[in-house]
Amino acid sequence: MTKDERNTERFKSDDEIAWCPGCGNFAILTAIKTALLELNKQPEEILIVSGIGQAAKLPHYIRTNVFNGLHGRALPPAVAAKIVNPELTVIVHSGDGDTYGEGGNHFLHNIRRNVDIAHFVHDNQIYALTKGQASPTTALGQVTGIQTKGNIDQPLNPIMLALAAGANFVARGFTGHQEHLVKLMKEAMSYPGYALIDILQPCVSFNKVNTLRWYADRVYELPEEYGTDNLSQALEKAMEWGEKIPLGIFYRVEKPTFSDRLTWLADRPPLVDRVWVPRDAEKFMKELE
Repeated sequence: MTKDERNTERFKSDDEIAWCPGCGNFAILTAIKTALLELNKQPEEILIVSGIGQAAKLPHYIRTNVFNGLHGRALPPAVAAKIVNPELTVIVHSGDGDTYGEGGNHFLHNIRRNVDIAHFVHDNQIYALTKGQASPTTALGQVTGIQTKGNIDQPLNPIMLALAAGANFVARGFTGHQEHLVKLMKEAMSYPGYALIDILQPCVSFNKVNTLRWYADRVYELPEEYGTDNLSQALEKAMEWGEKIPLGIFYRVEKPTFSDRLTWLADRPPLVDRVWVPRDAEKFMKELE
């Protein structure tokens, strides 16, 4: 076995993949494995957290530490894990419904806290696990298997929402631009703070509008000279959707993280390194009485 083959095997899972053939999740799985390899990460250094949905199945198909939570509840355990073990690379994989629908409240408040995690949202603009009803990002008027007369809700703009809420790293990727997506993932995982990547992907079974070709005809990568520290410019680009859809890092600045502001942890060992015995727990509980 060659070195490259050994590297490929590093994150290989034996679980059978249950996605539909042609699903954009396959490209995202390949991208995250490639990004982790290029960052020379080891499986034990990584925790991948997910909620419920097709995107949330991804942790089963990659050999790392894994936590599956409830629908829309991926962020709370991810935040807790990062606070307890700051050396851990924590990544959240969730869908547009899981993050922007059921998990919308956690999404907004994690932006406020700026916890050092990378959040990859698989955005296929449909609820795929539950067979194709409109999600928060489904276009107005789009016909689905449930909204047979067209979606009546205005679609959410996740890039605009994240920027307006104060996110410091906001990006968009596309499964059809694999090298670019890997680059974005590496940037997000290396960024000291909360990093959001909204990843456009096709759902071949339940979204017959936003196909791979539909995206490919519209997306373009932001140029090298684009400045990522200009919020006004980022907001302007976030509103660009339709015949042209920008990809890349819209906005990136560094600010203190949630852990930086936990001053009571600064001069103590990380929580994961502390030794607790039953007497410690009993004393702690008595203090709360």
